[in-house]
Amino acid sequence: MSYDHRATEAKWQQYWAEQKTFAAENGSDRPKYYVLDMFPYPSGAGLHVGHPLGYIASDIYARYMRHKGYNVLHPMGYDSFGLPAEQYAIQTGQHPAITTEENIARYRGQLDRIGFSFDWDREVRTSDPKYYRWTQWIFKQLFNAWYDNDADRARPLTELIAHFEEHGTENLNAACGDVQPFTATDWRSMSATEQNDILSEYRFTYLKETWVNWCEALGTVLANDEIKDGVSERGGHPVTQKRMRQWSMRITAYAQRLLDGLDQVDFSEALKEQQRNWIGRSQGAQVFFDLDGHDEQIEVFTTRPDTIFGVTFMVLAPEHELVQKITTDAQRAEVQAYIEATSRKTERDRQADVKNITGVFTGAYAIHPFTGKKVPVWLGDYVLAGYGTGAVMAVPCGDQRDYDFAKHFDIDIENIFADIDISESAYGEKEGRIANSDFLDGLSIPAAIEKAVEEIEATQRGKGQVNYRLRDAIFSRQRYWGEPFPIYYEGETPYALKDDELPLTLPPVDAYKPTADGESPLARAKKEDWPQFHGDRMETNTMPGWAGSSWYFLRYMDPTNEGEFVNREVADYWGQVDLYVGGSEHATGHLLYSRFWIKFLYDMGYIGFDEPFKRLVNQGMILGESAFIVKFTPAIENIDDNPELTQILKSVPDLMLSQEQRHIISSAQQFNERHSQLMKWYSNAYEDFKSKFPTEANVKYVGVPIRVDVNLLEGDHLKVEEFRNSHWVDSSFISFSDRIKVQFEVEKMSKSKLNVVNPDDICDRYGADVLRMYEMFLGPIDQAKPWNTNGISGVSNFVKKLWCLYVDNEGNSLVSEDQADKKEMKALHTAIKKINDDILNLSYNTSISNFMICVNELNDIKCHKREVLEPVAILVSPFAPHLAEELWAKLGHDPSVSAQPYPQHDESYLVEDSHEYPVMFNGKMRFKQGFSLSLPPAEVEAAIRADERTAKYAADKPIKKVIVVPKKIINVVV
Repeated sequence: MSYDHRATEAKWQQYWAEQKTFAAENGSDRPKYYVLDMFPYPSGAGLHVGHPLGYIASDIYARYMRHKGYNVLHPMGYDSFGLPAEQYAIQTGQHPAITTEENIARYRGQLDRIGFSFDWDREVRTSDPKYYRWTQWIFKQLFNAWYDNDADRARPLTELIAHFEEHGTENLNAACGDVQPFTATDWRSMSATEQNDILSEYRFTYLKETWVNWCEALGTVLANDEIKDGVSERGGHPVTQKRMRQWSMRITAYAQRLLDGLDQVDFSEALKEQQRNWIGRSQGAQVFFDLDGHDEQIEVFTTRPDTIFGVTFMVLAPEHELVQKITTDAQRAEVQAYIEATSRKTERDRQADVKNITGVFTGAYAIHPFTGKKVPVWLGDYVLAGYGTGAVMAVPCGDQRDYDFAKHFDIDIENIFADIDISESAYGEKEGRIANSDFLDGLSIPAAIEKAVEEIEATQRGKGQVNYRLRDAIFSRQRYWGEPFPIYYEGETPYALKDDELPLTLPPVDAYKPTADGESPLARAKKEDWPQFHGDRMETNTMPGWAGSSWYFLRYMDPTNEGEFVNREVADYWGQVDLYVGGSEHATGHLLYSRFWIKFLYDMGYIGFDEPFKRLVNQGMILGESAFIVKFTPAIENIDDNPELTQILKSVPDLMLSQEQRHIISSAQQFNERHSQLMKWYSNAYEDFKSKFPTEANVKYVGVPIRVDVNLLEGDHLKVEEFRNSHWVDSSFISFSDRIKVQFEVEKMSKSKLNVVNPDDICDRYGADVLRMYEMFLGPIDQAKPWNTNGISGVSNFVKKLWCLYVDNEGNSLVSEDQADKKEMKALHTAIKKINDDILNLSYNTSISNFMICVNELNDIKCHKREVLEPVAILVSPFAPHLAEELWAKLGHDPSVSAQPYPQHDESYLVEDSHEYPVMFNGKMRFKQGFSLSLPPAEVEAAIRADERTAKYAADKPIKKVIVVPKKIINVVV
């Protein structure tokens, strides 16, 4: 009887759900192990085969650790606040909660089909008020806390207020904004509003005017990782820089502890280096430059104070607060135009673009702190307002970007390095000696750095300082579908709701888009529609997506607790996440923010550990094969000489609709209008080609690739009729033949690239166990690998071979009670040893190779013995759990196999006690003969001489000698 994967998988999935087989127990006597996946955002498109890769890897490990006797917490939930649901709400008017619920139901169905061992009783959703009540509560704790640099920890704001009452700012070393010193008497004489303004400079969450990535089309602020090439990653909308009053979070207070904590965790060195670079610790000096004709000063931070005599100009970020004050009337128009142009670039683009040099002179001059020379002040978009002070002292002889800037704008370059040629490029090394630098002349660079700091401090021009690239995190989004801030305002002063007023749920609004004057959608809510309303107005921004994802792993520990976000005893039992699996794209976002929140909660005494994740594994990406057909159009040979034609070719639209566009289209009329527009464009463009470029000697044909859905393919050919009749394709412009061959390109698997493979289809055809094993078989878990459905047959055949060891073609059991022989036990225990080692190293691809080798060997020797097959069923259980459960039942056992101890190898079966020697005659192998390894060489030689085959191959010639090389060969010399 063949293996029926559909019936078997449905049967065991139902059993696991009913029996709660994978429920974790708080406070068990067994040792704990916490396995976690980065939880998904549930989109309408559902999962493709690339999504479950990390989930399968973690599930194998979770199942393995249960077999090893651990109390395993392996939960799943949904990062269910998100921009896509809100965009759909804007387009259709449907509440995002409805879309989100539908998407979650689809995800849950797909996840269940793949057989994950999640404890679904612990599911969390970030958009559930029962959950985000505690996100709001944690925000309140941050709002009411400050960072004590001397104690190197967060403390309650009440303690700061007490210090102000007694001492003012005297002997206070805190992470804060711009605060002028004051006495206790000053503090007590301040109004409540003035005191609150002071406290806001110390709070972990505070309001600040800041430059943000503003997307007009989406109506919200975007994080850097939500932007690509100057447009939003979702929808491709333009992003500009805009100054807005935003909530920020003082993550910079933890900069050094975030660095130090990397030494305590098992992350890849590549990921640790990403975080170190993002935090960007540097040691140098703070220096103040006076401004000619102005009272203000320009503050800079430099890691190379030894180069201060090489300063020939200053560069400010276009957004710097001094720009408007110091720009001369003659330069104002040019400066304003430059600021406007820069606002259309993201910070990431400005940092990455090293080829295009842009800048403008302000007309102002700074005064060099040691020489007294006037130094021109420029604007340059390579300087960022949010990094450091937003100003640099430009040393073109020692910095390549300054050098290129100076060359481009013909600014003086002074060489301060002895015996170094800077005629072609700057010298950025820290070796050599300083010259032309007054009191630094002749000093080595390290000595000059130290001396320069001493002089800067002695002349009160600044001080030595440690600086970090890390900036406080913007914590506001101008959207509806997110956690409401538990904040109201009296005047412009923010106040927090009381704990018993949480959760503050989202009020109804008449539309989900921003208001006409650009305010957030929540500004549309009427006063009476707010669940709680205080003061003059409520906060109408919502929290960013990373709010709920910064602590969700704690809620899994205690998901139904209504009195606290997590019970301390429960948190102490589960502790850190032992294994966390997710994408490397979160290295400088989610992973930093969650580490920050955990350190804060630790400081405040709510949990007993200050790093959330003990071990982190980044899964690689499954790539898809995208398919293209080619539409040939005439084009001039020297296309670069014809800008008009070049533009036409570059603007050829994708003739397939993206997933996002499919969501927008809600009626046949809209669909037809969309395609009419596309076809009209293409028809006009094609006629334009023919009229302007008739078939002449200088005209050739070029192929315009048109992306097609891989689900419309049969092998490497298009299913012509299905393509012609596809709901999403207007194919009237293509002349069809019976078979149209497509071209393939390997790229990221994505619904927008029409190359996704639905795991439901794989489960239907091959089974979930085959899907699980094939994804692991593709290659190392941390590497990218291309998906090829044709390659799945090898794993499918393995499952069939394994089944046939237990059951014959009629469905009868083949299991024998006979004792296994040594060869059978060796095959088993060799596999047990290798697979145990592989699982611990997450080398699942080699685990599956070892399974295949073992099963092939057992089939070859026709082994059907219980002594071997019982361990094999347990061994395969983490990888193919449905099949393993069925085999375990066929062996006559009660379920579930997941509770059985994992097999351990017996070394005695792996010790070789005999060897099959190739027997050579004058170097030519003639036959093989096995001998016990305990036999001395003399006895082996005697046996060979006496073997009748020896006489045959010696051909009656005398045997000169027999050479026995133990465990290798026997060579007979005749």
